Amino acid sequence: MSDSTNRAESFSFPGMERDILAFWNEHDTFQKSLERTASMAPYTFYDGPPFATGLPHHGNLLASVIKDVVPRYWTMKDRFVARRFGWDCHGLPIEHEIDKKLGMPAHEAVEELGVAGYNDECRAIVDRYTSEWQAVISRLGRWVDFENQYKTMDVWFMESVWWVVKQLWDKGLIYQGSKVMPVSTRLETPLSNFEATSNYKDVQDPAITVLFKLRDEDAHIAAWTTTPWTLPSNLALCVGATISYVLVADSDTGKRFYIAEDRLGDYQERHGLEVVERVRGKDLVGKSYEPMFPYFADKVDDGAFVMFADDYVTTDEGTGIVHQAPAFGEDDQRIAQREGLVSVVCPVSMSGEFTAEVADFAGQHVKSADRDIIRWLRDHDVLLEHTTIQHNYPYCYRSDTPLIYRAVPSWFVDVGQFKNRLVSSNQEVRWVPEHIRDGRFGNWLENARDWAISRNRVWGTPLPIWENATTGKFVCIGSRQELQNYTGANPDDLHREHVDQLSFTLPEEEGEYRRVSEVLDCWFESGSMPYAQQHYPFENKHVFENGFPADFIAEGLDQTRGWFYTLMALSSAIFSKPAFKNVIVNGMVLAEDGRKMSKHLKNYTDPVELMERYGADALRLYLINSGLVRAEEQRFVNTGVEGIVRRALLPWYNAFSFFKLYADIDGWTLEHKSDDFDNHLDRWLLSKLQTLKAAISQEMEAYRLFSVVPQLFEFIEDLNNGYIRLNRTRFWAEGLTPDKCAAYTALYTAVLELTQAMAPCAPFLAEHVYRELRPYGRANAPESVHLCRYPEANPSLQVTELETAVARMRQVILLGRRQREDKKINLRVPLRNLKVIHRNSKLLDGLRELEPYLLAELNVKTVEYEDDETKFIQQFAKPNYPVLGKRLGKRMKSFQPLIANLNVDQLEALQTNGSIELGGEIFSTDEIDVFREARENSGVVTDRLVAIHLDTELNDELTLEGLARELVHRIQLARKAKQFQVTDRIELFVGGSSRVLEALERHHDYIVRETLTLNVETQSTDAFIEDLDGEEFRFNLERREAA
Repeated sequence: MSDSTNRAESFSFPGMERDILAFWNEHDTFQKSLERTASMAPYTFYDGPPFATGLPHHGNLLASVIKDVVPRYWTMKDRFVARRFGWDCHGLPIEHEIDKKLGMPAHEAVEELGVAGYNDECRAIVDRYTSEWQAVISRLGRWVDFENQYKTMDVWFMESVWWVVKQLWDKGLIYQGSKVMPVSTRLETPLSNFEATSNYKDVQDPAITVLFKLRDEDAHIAAWTTTPWTLPSNLALCVGATISYVLVADSDTGKRFYIAEDRLGDYQERHGLEVVERVRGKDLVGKSYEPMFPYFADKVDDGAFVMFADDYVTTDEGTGIVHQAPAFGEDDQRIAQREGLVSVVCPVSMSGEFTAEVADFAGQHVKSADRDIIRWLRDHDVLLEHTTIQHNYPYCYRSDTPLIYRAVPSWFVDVGQFKNRLVSSNQEVRWVPEHIRDGRFGNWLENARDWAISRNRVWGTPLPIWENATTGKFVCIGSRQELQNYTGANPDDLHREHVDQLSFTLPEEEGEYRRVSEVLDCWFESGSMPYAQQHYPFENKHVFENGFPADFIAEGLDQTRGWFYTLMALSSAIFSKPAFKNVIVNGMVLAEDGRKMSKHLKNYTDPVELMERYGADALRLYLINSGLVRAEEQRFVNTGVEGIVRRALLPWYNAFSFFKLYADIDGWTLEHKSDDFDNHLDRWLLSKLQTLKAAISQEMEAYRLFSVVPQLFEFIEDLNNGYIRLNRTRFWAEGLTPDKCAAYTALYTAVLELTQAMAPCAPFLAEHVYRELRPYGRANAPESVHLCRYPEANPSLQVTELETAVARMRQVILLGRRQREDKKINLRVPLRNLKVIHRNSKLLDGLRELEPYLLAELNVKTVEYEDDETKFIQQFAKPNYPVLGKRLGKRMKSFQPLIANLNVDQLEALQTNGSIELGGEIFSTDEIDVFREARENSGVVTDRLVAIHLDTELNDELTLEGLARELVHRIQLARKAKQFQVTDRIELFVGGSSRVLEALERHHDYIVRETLTLNVETQSTDAFIEDLDGEEFRFNLERREAA
């Protein structure tokens, strides 16, 4: 009897998902899930706040899927998971949008609009795309609390940020200084070091070698630079003390100059150079030279224009001599401070333009001025060489313009004071993937620099530091109450326009305190979100303290130098602990062509369109079943999403449909439940279900999402092509027999608990299937699968030996089918005998118990079992050279013969135990490859674990029976074509070749039983005409009522 009706091929997953969204909204299911767990132990999840200045893209959706799967799981594990959405509102992303809108830089806009007017403009666009974000996030199936969302511009959030600043201030961790920092000249603001590393580009820049004239010697110093614009600010030159330098004479120009000996060969090719003298770098230290440009020649009186030495100088490139412009290089500034060169010049504005101090290039942007500076050098006969270099250069991550490095007065967090705590905090965190902890993130922490937390901007949380210009003293304010205590004012907003004018005096101290001009880096705000989202410590102290550190966070790999770092830095500084316990780091989603996704290139499909084509469940499963959840880059391929539908969603739905089809026919519900599972496959299915649940819990609680989905897919395969395929006939039996009730109970349990297990990953189809299953289950079952508890494994139902036996049985079936295909023998043609060959007699005993399935699936008459493998196959082992080579190195040679000489018993032990000891070393199955080959002319087929011999010799009796089975198949197809129900009885009208009629006569009972035929009439008909390997079969069928 066919069970192919009512399957999922025409089922609309996107349409179903829209219905589920309506159901969730109508029943307020998300809120009910929170209410169900409100009194339970909290599970704290921090959601990194995005900017709403653009529409969500694939990367946002990837992070959102991860952020939904994990909280859904823990909610079903009876933990209270608050999921509050937040928005980053301040900083460069918003200001940059306003600058573009107004068509002028921020300082001009502030002059025209005032601080209040400019901030009003910023405030107006913060919510530009929030409704679109909410729509896309909801369509994805992510449950998150938008109603109680926080914004970093909320006054209560800003107050908590002030509290964080005050904590650092009181610990002596904030200081004011001038450091060379990456500066966005387009946005006229410094960037933090981690912001500066997020947008490198491969670009061409000038590389020039210039000559500085020594004062008391007829010689020059050759220095190399890729930033000609820094030469007007030169104050010193630097050599390596132990490096060997040579004084050379240029036969082309007659000039003599010093250059590192290791670099001589590179220049000698292009110049006629003759070595005059060799010296060490230390011998050049202290020599003075003439200023190349006239602008700061008077600095000679302050100790400028002399040669220093430092270990950072190398001979890897250039001349081995570095020109020093202390305002534009970290090492330059460090050396100048060390040498007491306190007079530092900085003739470049924050917009990157030369000031009037550099008269020849005043008003020019430094990068544009390079060409004119090189011309000036050539005209003044100090340019030795001008070439071009291709290198990685940092660009502003917002304006996409080149950064420059410039000395900037700023406020810093003294990371050096607590770096050890920072490093130790990191060791307490579970990173997924694990290598991020000690690799990318750990390396960043080991080299962490002081954090510049202030910005010379307008739209942001004002730095809560007030300065007395008369006394040089500072006061840090950490709350609105403190602000009122000092100033008498209690503004309802803390943005600049509300606090800049607030001043105060202190008793017995002259002068007035006024706020410093800077605002806080927006990364400081996002790093403060664990405290600020709760308005801690002013409100919700218990809520925060009971849920800190967070149990879980997730973001992209780029956040190792962004949000992950700021969270860790602030929590380590204030609380001496990490801000989070577990973190999943995702990789970058690339377009199918391997490039970054680009609206301009149109090299990707809009995610909303994808969800409307394949459904959100398919997109979710595709993303978390990829290297992306292991922090790897991956190309997004639309057909991969489609493949998830075919591989997982359709089979899952088909399994449910099969159950529903027959349960409806028989009227089965849980009232007919049977716990007497005598059937091997019932016990196998329930055992596999327990194994699945245990494995998923283990992997979910280790945050290895990439291991979860494959196991779900494997179970869906087992359910459909294992259990249902091998058990169809049990559901075709008449009436609710005890065996049939047991089969229904096993199948219902498997489909229900698979659905519950799939709920965090594929919430829509899980909800749909669960709702369809409810009428068959408990009357008081929760109305939503997402209100259920996560299914727990029952160890008493696990039978490992049975799982192994069924796995081997399915391998035997697979091998048998392959051998039939090789021999071109249709599966419907029965064969005489199957021989199963395996040296483990216990395994063969397990297969004997499953023999009916072997008989049916391979369509054989008998099965034999043979435990002497040596007659049929030979086994041998080889080292897995790529794996073992790394481990053993030169010792590989001594182990090769040991591995090659492993005997049958040792090979069996290796495969059974997963490892073996040889020569004092333990080797795993990943390191030793075991091969099995059939002996020549044995007729045996083998794979890695089992071998078979199938008797493929045919006779007339077998061929005729095969033809009868083919007739049944064609009749079943006709039933389906005529849209008969599986329970409909039919009358059959047949004709055809004599061979067909003989098959019909000899196997009459089998044919009528399988096709639910009440009567067979032999007559000529052409309704259906089939060619069965040259035998004509004509037939028709009509629906009839059973007598």
